[in-house]
Amino acid sequence: MTKPIHRSIAGAIACLAALPVLAQAPAEVSLTRFDCASAAGPADIGRFSDTMAYEGKKLQLTASCYLIRHADHYMIWDTGYPAAVAGTTATDRTVKVTLIEQLAQLKIKPEQINYVGISHYHGDHTGQAASFPQATLLIGQGDWDVLKGPTPSGTTNAAPLKHWLSGEGKAEPVAKDKDVFGDGTVVILDMPGHTPGHHSLLVKLKEKGNVLLTGDQAHFRENYDGNGVPTFNFNRADTLASFDRFKQIAKNLSATVIIQHDPRDIDKLPAFPAAAK
Repeated sequence: MTKPIHRSIAGAIACLAALPVLAQAPAEVSLTRFDCASAAGPADIGRFSDTMAYEGKKLQLTASCYLIRHADHYMIWDTGYPAAVAGTTATDRTVKVTLIEQLAQLKIKPEQINYVGISHYHGDHTGQAASFPQATLLIGQGDWDVLKGPTPSGTTNAAPLKHWLSGEGKAEPVAKDKDVFGDGTVVILDMPGHTPGHHSLLVKLKEKGNVLLTGDQAHFRENYDGNGVPTFNFNRADTLASFDRFKQIAKNLSATVIIQHDPRDIDKLPAFPAAAK
């Protein structure tokens, strides 16, 4: 009596194995650029080369932040300069339209932001992070260690990250690369040198293709093309090694490179409020 039962079970397993595997549909991903303050005019860029490549030269620079939507989840990449404080005079390094105000135009509330990714600890990238206390902070392990240490570097801006540094918010220090959503579409890339824990970001879009956001791996096109190392970078050798890795990734993935501080790269993405998909 047992043999027919065994044959029946075996037949059922064979039928299940023959059924087509239903692959999970890839998540819809989009990328939106936010304005996070621009200088009033061209700035001296001499300090952006430790080999004196830009002596006496000036260039218009900007600060940009980004929203990545992954299905029903949201991530902010870099948070720009701090917002203007009521009763004070706005400067060329003060955001006049905040991230929260720009999100509101997209009908997104601050509490909907799941992650805040910080490329590094400089003030033009951390300024508005405190606007998203409910989000998980993603920051390079090397930068996190400096901020948590007894004597943070004078170039750090820890104040906007106090919520996470104090343990009130959830933080995930990133030691190497991090696949944020687990499907390879949004990957934080380990690119130390500018700071100990500096990272860049890879976003894979269905229509636009692969996009690489530099963080401060480079500050402008000439700096990128010439592998320029600013005088204030943390480690020269690491910066050059990260340039090599970044450019190899860009080449292998045929990626669009967006230098976050160069206004000439702004039009590589659709104008706000439109998003690249």
